[in-house]
Amino acid sequence: MADILYEKKGHIAYVTFNRPEKKNTWTPNAFVLLADAWQDIQADDNIRCVILTGTGTEAFSAGGDLGSLIPLFTGAKVAETEEEKRFMQDLETYTNHAVLKGLACYKPIIGAVNGVALGGGFEILQCTDIRIAAKGVKMGLPEVKRALVPGAGSLVRLIRQIPHAHAMEILLTGEMVEAEQLLQWGFLNYVVDPDQLMIKAEAIAAKIIANGPIAVQASKEVALRSLTENWEQAFAIERELSAKVMSSADAQEGPKAFKEKRVPTYQGK
Repeated sequence: MADILYEKKGHIAYVTFNRPEKKNTWTPNAFVLLADAWQDIQADDNIRCVILTGTGTEAFSAGGDLGSLIPLFTGAKVAETEEEKRFMQDLETYTNHAVLKGLACYKPIIGAVNGVALGGGFEILQCTDIRIAAKGVKMGLPEVKRALVPGAGSLVRLIRQIPHAHAMEILLTGEMVEAEQLLQWGFLNYVVDPDQLMIKAEAIAAKIIANGPIAVQASKEVALRSLTENWEQAFAIERELSAKVMSSADAQEGPKAFKEKRVPTYQGK
């Protein structure tokens, strides 16, 4: 069975960590499959939204599976699968692209956190745009407890996503934080009963895919690209993408459908 499940249903792509017996940790295969999935999602014009989740109820993902990664890194194990060979041939690319570093994905990503999210599992959540967690779920970055750092993006992203003091407490103590606390800090959008997790995620996805896809993706692209720019450059990016949206056929369809009191038919063109 694949370590990462990648499915497309209508305009929604589902990316699912699929090693529940190992807390959905990532093997070399998983890194490659994740990177491939993100590239395909961005390239597929039919996909308008992504739901990222895990199999089972115990874990969303506990990050990298050191038991499968370290032997390859040290040479104690020879790459066997096609994915392992690709992983070792371009280690930096796959480890970065799996967590959307150096790889742009402007399709909205909804994180549906079904269980504990630790290390890389919590780091990849920081790549998502809208986040829902099941009640009682805990998350954290325990790397410093092992004299390591969460270098899959958290040292840069987390401080930009929640208040400074809370981000630093997570980074420096390595302690887990409950979903309810992360909701208060603004990291999560919703905390729901476990049986409502995917229902809520799909309800939000349905609202997103009903909108003009060019406008939705442009909104995310401007938000991400302008984040660290000065005002002048940020507004230049906004103007660039706004012009692209306004010149689209969808931008004509939206107001026309509103005037005619009907549901718009967006083509992504």
